[in-house]
Amino acid sequence: MLEIHLYGNLRRYGQGSRPAHDCVMRVEPLYAETMSALLARVGIPADEINHIFFNANLLASRNKMATYMGLPQVRSALSDWNLNIQVDHGDRIGLFGTDMAILSM
Repeated sequence: MLEIHLYGNLRRYGQGSRPAHDCVMRVEPLYAETMSALLARVGIPADEINHIFFNANLLASRNKMATYMGLPQVRSALSDWNLNIQVDHGDRIGLFGTDMAILSM
């Protein structure tokens, strides 16, 4: 099982999401599934995502300042939205919607 934590306007993709509660999707990953394939399978379009965190590290961001914020990163090019990174059991993914353009530390 892996977890997808939804923030901002992406919370609408979660079931029973209430403003005062966490919105977490628990999903069984498929064999050799990529982040891109997982998002397609759960019905979340990548163009509605502003930031993706993968196991507490920033994977991709549409915020040009994200590189300079000192957050741990999966790769140096955060503007690279190639999401062919493999996901697996135990992974934790954080998805922030386009209404959450600012990252804070």
